[in-house]
Amino acid sequence: MRTTPGKKNGQSMVEYIIIVVVVALAALAIFGVFGDRLRSIVGGASAELGADSAKVDEANAKGSAAKIKEYVDSTAK
Repeated sequence: MRTTPGKKNGQSMVEYIIIVVVVALAALAIFGVFGDRLRSIVGGASAELGADSAKVDEANAKGSAAKIKEYVDSTAK
């Protein structure tokens, strides 16, 4: 039984899409777990580079859960 080259090519594309989806989900999970720490690191770097300290403190004061809730509430309207 012969296989057509198109089927193999399509199969490879599906495999790559699955890999990209798995990597994206892993990245979201990692950012969910370490989001507060990453925000504080980026905020510290921003403050050192001359960003508005009040805005950095405001961003660090809210946790990831509060930020997500704000986003969901703003998009629900």
